[in-house]
Amino acid sequence: MDAIIAGVDEAGRGPLAGPVCAAAVILHGVQIEGLNDSKKLSERKRELLFDEIIQKSVAYAIAWASPEEIDRLNILQATFLAMQRAVKQLQIKPTFIQVDGNRYPATLKIPGEAVVKGDSKIQEIMAASILAKVSRDRYMLKMAEIYPQYNFTKHKGYPTAEHRDAIKQFGVSPIHRKTFGGVKEFL
Repeated sequence: MDAIIAGVDEAGRGPLAGPVCAAAVILHGVQIEGLNDSKKLSERKRELLFDEIIQKSVAYAIAWASPEEIDRLNILQATFLAMQRAVKQLQIKPTFIQVDGNRYPATLKIPGEAVVKGDSKIQEIMAASILAKVSRDRYMLKMAEIYPQYNFTKHKGYPTAEHRDAIKQFGVSPIHRKTFGGVKEFL
């Protein structure tokens, strides 16, 4: 029997606001033209690939860890939690998992490996990278409607000078990560 490989990646470890998002994708031989690390693709290309990955993948799942979970667990453990949730939600159980990065979450309980720069090397991880990035960006655009003063449409919660200035001026929103530098000094 062929191994069923799931690629797993996250988006949103560095921002001061919003959740961390993880995705798991099983392609199992499905070819999708143009896959790459989500950070190397234009927003338009990511959006097009997002739809194609959803349509063509054998299985996919997208999961989250909230700002409260990030503050309680720390960003690494919250990222692993989001990854665990994504893998658990897959409609097909993988037999092997490849995770982007240098640490493999023990909580996955399925054989696998961490692949440094996997989002530039492995199709399944590239696909997961795109699903996670687009999903998180879409979430932050919704948050921009609720909290327009932070201009999340522009920086998606990342620690830009503009974002830090908005925190200084307007204080901390409910979606800010209270334990992150750049936020906690304003509490």
